[in-house]
Amino acid sequence: MPRAPLKSLRDNMRAVTERRQEAKVLHKLEDILFIAVVATIANAGCWEEIADFARGRQEWFRKYIELSNGVPSHDTFERVFRWIDGKEFERCFILWMREVCREVKGLRVVAIDGKTMRGSEDTQSGTRPLHIVSAWTDANNMVLGQVKTHEKSNEITAIPALLELLDVSGAIVTIDAMGTQKEIAAKIIRKKADYVLSVKGNQPTMLEDVKLYFEECMRDNFRDMAYGFHKTVD
Repeated sequence: MPRAPLKSLRDNMRAVTERRQEAKVLHKLEDILFIAVVATIANAGCWEEIADFARGRQEWFRKYIELSNGVPSHDTFERVFRWIDGKEFERCFILWMREVCREVKGLRVVAIDGKTMRGSEDTQSGTRPLHIVSAWTDANNMVLGQVKTHEKSNEITAIPALLELLDVSGAIVTIDAMGTQKEIAAKIIRKKADYVLSVKGNQPTMLEDVKLYFEECMRDNFRDMAYGFHKTVD
C-alpha cells in the first residue's frame, strides 16, 4: 500500500476521541488504531496476532507512527478497543476508505448488500444473529463501509445511514429488493449517483407494472422506443 493512504490513515485515526487517563497512557491512541487496522488488513485475526505482527515489523511501522514505548501488548489492544466509541472509529475508518478509493478513475459500481453473520447469535441470552449491511466497490475490490443491524428488515433504515457516510458520486449503486424504496432511491440521487434496484415480490404492484411494460415492448419488438442492450455469450 502506498505511503499517502497510510499517512491519511494515521491522520484519520487522530480524530478518534481519547478516553484513557493521561497519566496511565504509554502508547498513543492513533498508534494503537493504526497498527490494528494495518495488521487486520494483513490478515491478523486476534489481538495476539496483531501484537506479534507489529513486533516483527517495528522498523516499518516507525515510518508512519512514533512507537515511543515500543509495540503495545495484546491486552492493551483489547482494552483500548473496549474503551473507544465504535461508531466514531467506524466513521474515521470509512473516511479513510473514501480517500483510498478517491483516485479510482472510470466507472464505479458500488454494491450494497446485507448478510447475517453465522455464529453471532447467543441462544442462552436470546441474542439474535448480527446482520451487517456492507458497501463493496468493484473498482478495487474493497469494502467501503458497513453498518450493523439486528434484523434483516432493518436494512431499510441501515442503507441510508451507510450511504450518508460514503462518497458514491458518479457511481452506480446496486441494491437487492430489500432496498427498493423511494427514500433510498432519492438518497442515491442526492449523493449524485445512479442506481440499479431489484424488483421482486415485496413490491407486487411495481413488479406487475414492470412485467406488463416489458411484455408489451417485446411484443412490439421495441418499435418507436429508444433502448439499448448488451449481450455476452459464454
